Amino acid sequence: MQQQKRQPELVEGNLPVFVFPTELIFYADDQSTHKQVLTLYNPYEFALKFKVLCTTPNKYAVVDATGSVKPQCCVDIVIRHRDVRASYYGVIDKFRLQVSEQSQRKALGKKEIIATLLPSAKEQQQQKEEEEKRIKEHLAESVFFEQTLCQPENRTASSGPSLLTVFLGIVCIAALMLPTLGEMESLVPLYLHLSVNQKLVAAYVLVLNSCLSGLITMVILRT
Repeated sequence: MQQQKRQPELVEGNLPVFVFPTELIFYADDQSTHKQVLTLYNPYEFALKFKVLCTTPNKYAVVDATGSVKPQCCVDIVIRHRDVRASYYGVIDKFRLQVSEQSQRKALGKKEIIATLLPSAKEQQQQKEEEEKRIKEHLAESVFFEQTLCQPENRTASSGPSLLTVFLGIVCIAALMLPTLGEMESLVPLYLHLSVNQKLVAAYVLVLNSCLSGLITMVILRT
């Protein structure tokens, strides 16, 4: 019965793949960032095997580029940048993580992760601050006009995320920050320790909540 239920997913090859983070940023002047960790989650009732592919494999070293994940577990994949040079600054590379069933060769799903090498974290922060400063100066120089009588109706339609969406996001983030069952060195009471399955559910709900909130905002702005 289990094989029959998963057969449509096997044919379509659209099984959702849960990886965190979805973007890797390496800083040339900070050697501690030359090693990054990808975490692959398996919330399903069957084991998965995975393979890591890259558009520029000569620039990176992937520890355990192939492997397997037990049902409702997770695994860490270590990626090291081994060719740090100025000519690669700002170049966007991509990793593709493919998953399949243990007994199958065809990929059930895939997820792409962006990797970028930047010269300095400080320079990146300075550029961000300068951009924010330009935006503030532009707003300060802008001329504002009185709104028409129909504007209150538009303000109601363009309200931000609902309180339920915000509350649900806060609850999921809090759940992910709580200790995992089995962690002994923790000041948090034992009844607040969550299992890996519960954290996977919280991560899944948080992603869906964010996507739904963004989609509703886009629809409101377009109308």
